[in-house]
Amino acid sequence: MNLNLSMWYQAGVFFILALVTAKFIWPPVIGAIDERMKRIADGLAAADKGKAEMIAAEKRVQAQLAAAGEEGKTHIINAEKRAALIIEEARNTAAAEAARIIAAAKADADNQVTKAREELRDQVATLAVKGAEQILKREVNASAHADLLTQLKTEL
Repeated sequence: MNLNLSMWYQAGVFFILALVTAKFIWPPVIGAIDERMKRIADGLAAADKGKAEMIAAEKRVQAQLAAAGEEGKTHIINAEKRAALIIEEARNTAAAEAARIIAAAKADADNQVTKAREELRDQVATLAVKGAEQILKREVNASAHADLLTQLKTEL
């Protein structure tokens, strides 16, 4: 009988221990487990949300990179057009300057030719007067015969 009493005693202690555990120990452990499971679930949800946001951000970055690339290409094309325009303007300016220099040089050459002709006419007129003096054996007065000398210059 002693054995039966000990068994009932152990069963009673076990039952009291089970009640105390169920009443005081088990609820905080279950609460902690539930809290831990909730935090893990929240962490997984946040990770999924973060992953989705990262994918969306990568798509936005790719779109922005594509837009920046297109904008860069546009800037390059505009710069090339501007460079071609500047080169063309420089060519036109250089051609105009060359034409102006050539025209000035021609005008200067024409002036020098005219001046040389005038000097040559004066020299020819002087020689003609000297030749006429020698032929006539008398001196021709240049101031007295200025009209005659002018007419002779224009004929030459």
